[in-house]
Amino acid sequence: MQNRSQIGKCLVLLVLVSILYTRIVFAQQAKPIASYQLVTGGDFVQSKNYYLLTLFQELPDVKKLLVNDTVLSSIAKLKSDSLAASFADCGKEGNCYLNRMKFTEDEIKTVGERLSILYQPQNALGKLVQNHLIPSGCYVLFQNFSAKDMLLKAWEQDAHGVNFCIDVYAGGNKPNYPNIDSISFSVRDPRNPAAYSNGYLNLLYNTASLVAKESKSNNLFFLTSVTCALHFLEMNERDQAADFEPMTKTENKLAFEKIKTTKWNDYKYSVILIPGAGPDDPKVALSAEGMLRCRLAAILYKKGLAPFIVSSGGKVHPYKTKFCEAEEQKKYLTEKLGIPASAIIIDPHARHTTTNMRNTVRMIFRYGMPFDKAAITCTTKGQSNMIAGMIPRCMKELNEAPYKNGNRLSETELEFYPLIEALHINPTEPIDP
Repeated sequence: MQNRSQIGKCLVLLVLVSILYTRIVFAQQAKPIASYQLVTGGDFVQSKNYYLLTLFQELPDVKKLLVNDTVLSSIAKLKSDSLAASFADCGKEGNCYLNRMKFTEDEIKTVGERLSILYQPQNALGKLVQNHLIPSGCYVLFQNFSAKDMLLKAWEQDAHGVNFCIDVYAGGNKPNYPNIDSISFSVRDPRNPAAYSNGYLNLLYNTASLVAKESKSNNLFFLTSVTCALHFLEMNERDQAADFEPMTKTENKLAFEKIKTTKWNDYKYSVILIPGAGPDDPKVALSAEGMLRCRLAAILYKKGLAPFIVSSGGKVHPYKTKFCEAEEQKKYLTEKLGIPASAIIIDPHARHTTTNMRNTVRMIFRYGMPFDKAAITCTTKGQSNMIAGMIPRCMKELNEAPYKNGNRLSETELEFYPLIEALHINPTEPIDP
């Protein structure tokens, strides 16, 4: 009897050791690969925000597995039917439309349970994790989870990201930065601020009607909700995550080709980053601060410190501006300061100093530049000091630190080193995730 007890304890111990070993091996293998080609399906807004859902849609074997699952296919039908029924059920209750567009917590839980059951290391979902989730780096903050748990965490992030987008750009909830990222419509009834206006209710109704028609033959459980989120981003003119994409074939083509032949040992730094400084006047393309920062960067470039300048900043300041700061910086650098276009990499999506840094690190990695080489931020004194102390803000707003500080070179120049955590998608910033 005692021997059986000891054998049982040994078996339990072996199982625990096996699980621990598997997790350690997975964590060691769970590393992003710079040469990995992101799957976009032609929709950069969707793929940048909800990469797992894009893979579900674009990988044939995965799509077949999900469509053939009776539980998941029933969720697809229920979502479509529920949205179609909202015309009769919701009336003037705006939240009713919104709730039918979003994933419910029960649906998120049920999908997670089904994915957990369907997942096998050697089937389509297992290959999705090994061949896409891990090397893409899009969910790199989950890299220390098991493969199955990484899949589930990515699903939960995407689902809550879709809901966040609908709440902000359909429901009128405040985004993280209301002064620059708020909904474009006046959604509330001025006589009753707790209720939606009749005009906006019509927009909710008509959008629900359209999506119901578009998703009538839908058999993927997530498409109804994702389509709602994407339509509202478009209607708000907030689909800027797709601007200039694919950038290696448009604005950044010359620089991307030059990277392949650059002799990196000839340079101390990989890039010189110019963070944004948006103007206050909607008629002004590039602010005075922006011009000064470009001139500072041009001095460093002409000294040969780095082979590339990154101009960074999207359509941010003032609210709903039509000017893209990175594009205007590039024009100024080339037309006024004589910097060759092949030496300029634009980041036309960043909306904050935190994402100036994060997006630059992403491009350093994905464009094949040395990831262990220091880079420089070049800006005016106040912002340079802010960047030096910005890691806590990055952790709060991005849930990651995309860089670590190096040496201070002057009051306007600061070294920084890229960190791989920058690759992780931020689901609460759908304009620049």
